[in-house]
Amino acid sequence: MRFNPRARLDTGRIGHAGRGGLGRGGRGRGGGFRGGGGRMPRSGGVRAGGGIGLGGLVVVVLFLVLTQCVGGGAGGGGGVPGLGAAGYDTTRLADSDRYAACRTGADANTNADCARVAVENSLHDFWSDELGQRFRPQGRLVTFTGSVQTGCGSASSDVGPFYCPVDESIYLDTTFFAAVLERQLGGPGGGFVEPYVLAHEYGHHVQNVLGTMSRVRTQQGPRSDAVRLELQADCYAGMWAHAATTTEDADGTVLITELTREDVEQAVAAAEAIGDDRIQERTRGQVTEETWTHGSAAQRVRWFVTGYETGSLEACDTFAADEL
Repeated sequence: MRFNPRARLDTGRIGHAGRGGLGRGGRGRGGGFRGGGGRMPRSGGVRAGGGIGLGGLVVVVLFLVLTQCVGGGAGGGGGVPGLGAAGYDTTRLADSDRYAACRTGADANTNADCARVAVENSLHDFWSDELGQRFRPQGRLVTFTGSVQTGCGSASSDVGPFYCPVDESIYLDTTFFAAVLERQLGGPGGGFVEPYVLAHEYGHHVQNVLGTMSRVRTQQGPRSDAVRLELQADCYAGMWAHAATTTEDADGTVLITELTREDVEQAVAAAEAIGDDRIQERTRGQVTEETWTHGSAAQRVRWFVTGYETGSLEACDTFAADEL
Protein backbone atom coordinates (compact mmCIF):
# COMPACT_ATOMS: atom_id res chain seq x y z
CA MET A 1 0.00 0.00 0.00
CA ARG A 2 1.44 3.36 -1.06
CA PHE A 3 0.19 6.85 -0.29
CA ASN A 4 0.40 9.84 -2.59
CA PRO A 5 3.29 12.03 -1.33
CA ARG A 6 1.40 15.14 -2.47
CA ALA A 7 -1.79 14.36 -0.54
CA ARG A 8 -2.56 16.46 2.52
CA LEU A 9 -3.48 14.67 5.76
CA ASP A 10 -6.22 15.82 8.14
CA THR A 11 -5.56 14.93 11.80
CA GLY A 12 -8.66 16.72 13.08
CA ARG A 13 -10.57 13.52 13.86
CA ILE A 14 -7.65 11.65 15.42
CA GLY A 15 -6.25 11.75 18.94
CA HIS A 16 -4.10 9.75 21.32
CA ALA A 17 -4.71 8.91 24.97
CA GLY A 18 -1.65 8.32 27.12
CA ARG A 19 -1.17 5.45 29.56
CA GLY A 20 -3.86 5.32 32.21
CA GLY A 21 -6.34 7.66 30.61
CA LEU A 22 -6.72 10.53 28.21
CA GLY A 23 -3.56 12.42 29.03
CA ARG A 24 -1.22 13.97 26.54
CA GLY A 25 -0.02 11.58 23.89
CA GLY A 26 3.53 10.51 23.34
CA ARG A 27 5.44 8.94 20.52
CA GLY A 28 6.27 5.71 22.34
CA ARG A 29 4.49 2.44 21.80
CA GLY A 30 3.29 2.17 25.39
CA GLY A 31 1.45 -0.81 26.82
CA GLY A 32 0.08 -3.51 24.59
CA PHE A 33 -2.69 -6.10 24.58
CA ARG A 34 -2.01 -8.57 27.40
CA GLY A 35 -4.86 -11.04 27.17
CA GLY A 36 -7.37 -11.66 29.91
CA GLY A 37 -11.11 -11.96 29.93
CA GLY A 38 -12.07 -8.32 30.30
CA ARG A 39 -15.08 -6.62 28.85
CA MET A 40 -16.12 -3.03 28.97
CA PRO A 41 -18.54 -2.12 31.73
CA ARG A 42 -21.83 -0.55 30.87
CA SER A 43 -22.10 3.20 30.83
CA GLY A 44 -25.50 4.78 31.04
CA GLY A 45 -27.14 1.55 29.94
CA VAL A 46 -25.05 1.35 26.78
CA ARG A 47 -22.43 -1.30 26.28
CA ALA A 48 -19.41 -0.96 24.10
CA GLY A 49 -19.37 -2.76 20.80
CA GLY A 50 -17.93 -3.18 17.39
CA GLY A 51 -15.07 -5.62 17.39
CA ILE A 52 -13.55 -7.98 14.87
CA GLY A 53 -12.75 -10.97 17.02
CA LEU A 54 -14.02 -13.75 19.20
CA GLY A 55 -16.19 -11.83 21.65
CA GLY A 56 -14.97 -13.18 24.98
CA LEU A 57 -15.40 -16.89 24.21
CA VAL A 58 -11.85 -17.76 25.16
CA VAL A 59 -9.09 -16.58 27.45
CA VAL A 60 -7.76 -14.10 24.91
CA VAL A 61 -10.29 -11.36 24.16
CA LEU A 62 -9.50 -10.43 20.60
CA PHE A 63 -12.07 -7.66 20.35
CA LEU A 64 -15.24 -6.69 22.20
CA VAL A 65 -18.44 -8.44 21.25
CA LEU A 66 -20.17 -6.26 18.71
CA THR A 67 -23.57 -7.39 19.86
CA GLN A 68 -23.05 -5.72 23.21
CA CYS A 69 -23.58 -2.34 21.55
CA VAL A 70 -26.99 -3.28 20.19
CA GLY A 71 -28.60 -3.06 23.59
CA GLY A 72 -27.48 0.54 23.84
CA GLY A 73 -30.36 1.95 21.85
CA ALA A 74 -28.69 2.36 18.47
CA GLY A 75 -31.75 2.11 16.33
CA GLY A 76 -34.02 3.90 13.96
CA GLY A 77 -31.98 6.50 12.16
CA GLY A 78 -28.77 5.29 13.77
CA GLY A 79 -26.87 6.44 16.81
CA VAL A 80 -27.94 6.76 20.41
CA PRO A 81 -30.46 9.56 20.92
CA GLY A 82 -28.80 12.50 22.63
CA LEU A 83 -25.43 10.75 22.82
CA GLY A 84 -24.19 10.63 19.25
CA ALA A 85 -21.23 12.46 17.79
CA ALA A 86 -23.20 15.70 17.75
CA GLY A 87 -24.32 15.43 21.39
CA TYR A 88 -21.40 13.77 23.18
CA ASP A 89 -18.54 15.85 24.54
CA THR A 90 -15.48 14.82 22.57
CA THR A 91 -13.29 17.71 23.69
CA ARG A 92 -11.64 15.29 26.12
CA LEU A 93 -10.25 13.49 23.08
CA ALA A 94 -8.67 16.60 21.60
CA ASP A 95 -5.06 15.56 22.14
CA SER A 96 -3.42 14.83 18.81
CA ASP A 97 0.25 15.55 19.63
CA ARG A 98 1.21 12.06 18.55
CA TYR A 99 -0.02 12.89 15.06
CA ALA A 100 1.13 16.52 14.84
CA ALA A 101 3.91 15.69 12.38
CA CYS A 102 1.57 13.88 9.98
CA ARG A 103 1.07 16.37 7.18
CA THR A 104 1.39 14.59 3.84
CA GLY A 105 1.21 11.23 2.13
CA ALA A 106 5.01 11.22 2.16
CA ASP A 107 4.82 11.11 5.97
CA ALA A 108 2.33 8.23 5.72
CA ASN A 109 4.77 6.24 3.59
CA THR A 110 7.45 6.39 6.29
CA ASN A 111 5.54 6.52 9.59
CA ALA A 112 2.92 4.05 10.88
CA ASP A 113 1.05 6.74 12.83
CA CYS A 114 0.76 8.89 9.73
CA ALA A 115 -0.33 5.87 7.68
CA ARG A 116 -3.15 5.45 10.21
CA VAL A 117 -4.18 9.07 9.60
CA ALA A 118 -4.16 8.54 5.84
CA VAL A 119 -6.33 5.42 6.12
CA GLU A 120 -8.85 7.26 8.31
CA ASN A 121 -8.92 10.11 5.80
CA SER A 122 -9.52 7.62 2.99
CA LEU A 123 -12.34 5.90 4.89
CA HIS A 124 -13.94 9.26 5.64
CA ASP A 125 -13.82 10.29 1.99
CA PHE A 126 -15.10 6.95 0.72
CA TRP A 127 -18.11 6.72 3.01
CA SER A 128 -19.01 10.39 2.62
CA ASP A 129 -19.28 9.78 -1.13
CA GLU A 130 -21.03 6.43 -0.75
CA LEU A 131 -23.67 7.58 1.74
CA GLY A 132 -24.13 11.17 0.60
CA GLN A 133 -26.49 13.14 2.83
CA ARG A 134 -26.89 10.18 5.16
CA PHE A 135 -23.22 10.32 6.11
CA ARG A 136 -21.77 11.69 9.33
CA PRO A 137 -18.13 11.15 10.30
CA GLN A 138 -17.10 9.02 13.24
CA GLY A 139 -16.58 10.99 16.43
CA ARG A 140 -12.86 10.26 16.67
CA LEU A 141 -10.23 7.65 15.98
CA VAL A 142 -8.47 7.36 19.33
CA THR A 143 -5.30 5.39 19.93
CA PHE A 144 -4.43 4.61 23.52
CA THR A 145 -1.98 2.90 25.81
CA GLY A 146 -2.77 1.42 29.20
CA SER A 147 -6.41 2.42 29.47
CA VAL A 148 -8.92 4.85 28.06
CA GLN A 149 -12.21 6.46 29.03
CA THR A 150 -14.91 6.28 26.38
CA GLY A 151 -18.57 7.08 26.03
CA CYS A 152 -19.21 3.38 26.68
CA GLY A 153 -17.13 3.19 29.85
CA SER A 154 -13.47 2.56 30.60
CA ALA A 155 -11.31 0.08 28.71
CA SER A 156 -7.86 -1.30 29.41
CA SER A 157 -5.26 -2.72 27.08
CA ASP A 158 -7.02 -6.08 27.48
CA VAL A 159 -9.49 -4.76 24.92
CA GLY A 160 -8.47 -4.73 21.27
CA PRO A 161 -9.79 -2.34 18.60
CA PHE A 162 -13.49 -1.50 19.04
CA TYR A 163 -16.21 0.96 18.09
CA CYS A 164 -18.28 2.74 20.75
CA PRO A 165 -21.72 3.76 19.44
CA VAL A 166 -22.27 6.31 22.22
CA ASP A 167 -19.49 8.70 21.21
CA GLU A 168 -19.35 7.13 17.73
CA SER A 169 -15.59 6.72 18.03
CA ILE A 170 -13.10 3.99 17.19
CA TYR A 171 -10.52 2.99 19.83
CA LEU A 172 -7.26 1.22 19.09
CA ASP A 173 -4.36 -0.02 21.20
CA THR A 174 -1.72 0.00 18.50
CA THR A 175 0.34 -2.81 20.07
CA PHE A 176 -2.52 -5.25 19.47
CA PHE A 177 -1.43 -6.42 16.05
CA ALA A 178 2.02 -7.73 17.00
CA ALA A 179 1.21 -8.83 20.55
CA VAL A 180 -2.06 -10.65 19.94
CA LEU A 181 -3.01 -11.08 16.31
CA GLU A 182 0.42 -12.34 15.25
CA ARG A 183 1.95 -13.92 18.35
CA GLN A 184 -1.08 -15.39 20.11
CA LEU A 185 -3.45 -16.11 17.24
CA GLY A 186 -1.00 -16.80 14.45
CA GLY A 187 -2.40 -14.08 12.22
CA PRO A 188 -0.47 -12.28 9.50
CA GLY A 189 1.82 -9.31 9.79
CA GLY A 190 2.04 -6.73 7.08
CA GLY A 191 1.14 -3.15 6.40
CA PHE A 192 -2.44 -3.75 5.25
CA VAL A 193 -3.66 -5.70 8.29
CA GLU A 194 -4.33 -2.59 10.37
CA PRO A 195 -6.13 -0.78 7.50
CA TYR A 196 -8.42 -3.82 7.15
CA VAL A 197 -9.19 -3.69 10.88
CA LEU A 198 -9.84 0.06 10.80
CA ALA A 199 -12.08 -0.39 7.76
CA HIS A 200 -14.05 -3.08 9.62
CA GLU A 201 -14.51 -0.79 12.63
CA TYR A 202 -15.57 2.07 10.36
CA GLY A 203 -18.07 -0.38 8.91
CA HIS A 204 -19.66 -0.60 12.36
CA HIS A 205 -19.98 3.18 12.36
CA VAL A 206 -21.71 2.98 8.99
CA GLN A 207 -24.11 0.42 10.47
CA ASN A 208 -24.77 2.80 13.35
CA VAL A 209 -25.47 5.65 10.94
CA LEU A 210 -27.81 3.52 8.82
CA GLY A 211 -29.65 2.06 11.83
CA THR A 212 -28.61 -1.50 11.05
CA MET A 213 -27.60 -2.21 14.64
CA SER A 214 -31.26 -2.12 15.68
CA ARG A 215 -31.85 -5.25 13.59
CA VAL A 216 -29.86 -7.49 15.91
CA ARG A 217 -32.12 -9.80 17.91
CA THR A 218 -30.14 -13.04 18.13
CA GLN A 219 -26.63 -12.82 19.50
CA GLN A 220 -25.01 -16.23 19.05
CA GLY A 221 -24.85 -18.92 16.42
CA PRO A 222 -23.57 -19.24 12.83
CA ARG A 223 -26.72 -17.63 11.37
CA SER A 224 -27.39 -15.17 14.20
CA ASP A 225 -28.03 -11.48 13.67
CA ALA A 226 -24.80 -10.73 15.53
CA VAL A 227 -22.82 -12.76 13.00
CA ARG A 228 -24.66 -11.07 10.13
CA LEU A 229 -23.71 -7.67 11.54
CA GLU A 230 -20.05 -8.64 11.82
CA LEU A 231 -19.90 -10.15 8.35
CA GLN A 232 -21.48 -7.02 6.93
CA ALA A 233 -18.71 -4.95 8.55
CA ASP A 234 -16.19 -7.22 6.81
CA CYS A 235 -18.03 -6.66 3.54
CA TYR A 236 -17.94 -2.91 4.08
CA ALA A 237 -14.18 -3.17 4.66
CA GLY A 238 -13.93 -4.90 1.29
CA MET A 239 -15.98 -2.13 -0.33
CA TRP A 240 -13.51 0.46 0.87
CA ALA A 241 -10.54 -1.62 -0.33
CA HIS A 242 -12.24 -1.87 -3.74
CA ALA A 243 -12.28 1.93 -4.06
CA ALA A 244 -9.31 2.92 -1.88
CA THR A 245 -7.15 4.18 -4.77
CA THR A 246 -9.92 6.59 -5.83
CA THR A 247 -10.31 8.31 -2.46
CA GLU A 248 -9.13 11.91 -2.15
CA ASP A 249 -8.00 14.51 0.36
CA ALA A 250 -9.91 17.76 0.93
CA ASP A 251 -8.27 19.33 -2.14
CA GLY A 252 -9.22 16.48 -4.46
CA THR A 253 -5.76 14.89 -4.53
CA VAL A 254 -5.76 11.09 -4.58
CA LEU A 255 -4.72 9.70 -1.20
CA ILE A 256 -3.70 6.13 -2.06
CA THR A 257 -1.75 5.43 -5.22
CA GLU A 258 -1.27 1.68 -4.92
CA LEU A 259 -3.12 -1.23 -3.33
CA THR A 260 -1.51 -4.51 -4.33
CA ARG A 261 -2.71 -8.08 -4.52
CA GLU A 262 -0.44 -8.80 -1.56
CA ASP A 263 -2.30 -6.15 0.46
CA VAL A 264 -5.63 -7.82 -0.26
CA GLU A 265 -4.16 -11.23 0.59
CA GLN A 266 -3.05 -9.84 3.98
CA ALA A 267 -6.61 -8.73 4.68
CA VAL A 268 -7.95 -12.15 3.70
CA ALA A 269 -5.39 -13.89 5.92
CA ALA A 270 -6.34 -11.64 8.85
CA ALA A 271 -10.04 -12.40 8.29
CA GLU A 272 -9.24 -16.12 8.36
CA ALA A 273 -7.19 -15.85 11.55
CA ILE A 274 -10.01 -14.20 13.49
CA GLY A 275 -12.84 -16.46 12.39
CA ASP A 276 -14.69 -17.90 15.38
CA ASP A 277 -13.82 -21.46 14.38
CA ARG A 278 -10.10 -20.73 13.99
CA ILE A 279 -9.92 -18.99 17.35
CA GLN A 280 -11.83 -21.78 19.08
CA GLU A 281 -9.60 -24.42 17.53
CA ARG A 282 -6.45 -22.58 18.56
CA THR A 283 -7.50 -21.71 22.10
CA ARG A 284 -9.94 -24.47 23.10
CA GLY A 285 -9.18 -27.34 20.78
CA GLN A 286 -12.79 -27.66 19.57
CA VAL A 287 -15.37 -25.72 17.59
CA THR A 288 -18.75 -24.82 19.10
CA GLU A 289 -20.87 -23.19 16.41
CA GLU A 290 -23.75 -22.23 18.68
CA THR A 291 -21.49 -19.77 20.52
CA TRP A 292 -20.25 -17.95 17.41
CA THR A 293 -20.64 -14.18 17.43
CA HIS A 294 -18.51 -13.10 14.48
CA GLY A 295 -18.58 -15.88 11.90
CA SER A 296 -16.25 -18.59 10.67
CA ALA A 297 -13.00 -18.00 8.82
CA ALA A 298 -14.65 -18.98 5.53
CA GLN A 299 -17.61 -16.65 6.14
CA ARG A 300 -15.40 -13.72 6.99
CA VAL A 301 -13.25 -14.20 3.92
CA ARG A 302 -16.31 -14.64 1.69
CA TRP A 303 -17.92 -11.39 2.77
CA PHE A 304 -14.72 -9.32 2.63
CA VAL A 305 -14.16 -10.62 -0.90
CA THR A 306 -17.81 -9.91 -1.78
CA GLY A 307 -17.35 -6.27 -0.81
CA TYR A 308 -14.01 -6.07 -2.59
CA GLU A 309 -15.26 -7.57 -5.84
CA THR A 310 -18.62 -5.78 -6.03
CA GLY A 311 -18.10 -2.48 -4.23
CA SER A 312 -21.83 -2.54 -3.53
CA LEU A 313 -23.89 -1.78 -0.42
CA GLU A 314 -26.66 -4.00 -1.75
CA ALA A 315 -24.29 -6.94 -2.19
CA CYS A 316 -23.27 -6.52 1.47
CA ASP A 317 -26.81 -7.02 2.80
CA THR A 318 -26.01 -10.01 4.98
CA PHE A 319 -29.40 -9.74 6.68
CA ALA A 320 -31.10 -10.66 3.41
CA ALA A 321 -28.69 -13.48 2.58
CA ASP A 322 -29.88 -17.09 2.78
CA GLU A 323 -26.31 -18.36 2.80
CA LEU A 324 -23.66 -16.79 5.00
